[in-house]
Amino acid sequence: MALFKKEKKVLEPQYYTSATNIPTYNYRVYYMTTIEKVGYFLLAFVVGALVGYLFYGGIGKNEFGQPTALTWILNITISTIVGIVAGLLFVPMRRKAIIDKKRISLNRQFRDMLEAFNTSLGAGKNVNDSFFSVYEDLKIQYPEDAFILKELEVVISAIHNNVAIETVLDDLGDRSGNDDIKSFANVFKICYHKGGNIKDVIRNTREILSDKMEISEDIETLVTSNKLEQNIMTVMPVALIGLIKMTSPDFAANFVSPAGILSTTIGIVIFIVAYFIGKAVLDIKM
Repeated sequence: MALFKKEKKVLEPQYYTSATNIPTYNYRVYYMTTIEKVGYFLLAFVVGALVGYLFYGGIGKNEFGQPTALTWILNITISTIVGIVAGLLFVPMRRKAIIDKKRISLNRQFRDMLEAFNTSLGAGKNVNDSFFSVYEDLKIQYPEDAFILKELEVVISAIHNNVAIETVLDDLGDRSGNDDIKSFANVFKICYHKGGNIKDVIRNTREILSDKMEISEDIETLVTSNKLEQNIMTVMPVALIGLIKMTSPDFAANFVSPAGILSTTIGIVIFIVAYFIGKAVLDIKM
């Protein structure tokens, strides 16, 4: 019997159950369906296999430049390996991109909710009536499946069932993984119970969120050209090698020589490292 047992990692669920028994979305994770996983993997596999063949295809030819059995075996093996590696790398990258997109969408919708909520409170409505009014207003602005509408439905259900509003707002803050929403839920709880100025809290929170989003959008605008350049540089090596092999087969034969294979491999490694470094530099978080 082992002295130490490795604890099994418990995955976060995609949905939680709110205090009013309504399923609520967990924005911190995203679990792809089997179809999505297979689709994204196959897409990356095909691209990776083609790139692998482009860079390493033709190894093992005889002295007359004719492909041998070894050539066909290496073509298939190398293309398959590169394709599998590309698929394994792309699926989690795509998952992270989906999570980021959903969280950004929630953040923008939450800001619009605060703006409508502030307007409703300014018109003299109480907190409960303001949530009802905000829900009706945002139904015009967003489709039925919008994140903020689903969250407001939970809040409204809490009001109807005498569940504390701050409970569901705290839950939203935890599920969103957004520090601004968490802070708003905490401040709202304190003000709502101790008689603070809810109007000022809503207005200040909305202004802070708006300022942060404007800064983020300005930064995104500034780095857009750099991201475009990075994407172009990602495609350029593949395009250049393809162009050389199509226009100058004799020169392209140097790529499958021992020196050519070594140089190509070193170049690819440097290129991949540079790509991820550039991606990290351009991924500016607020």
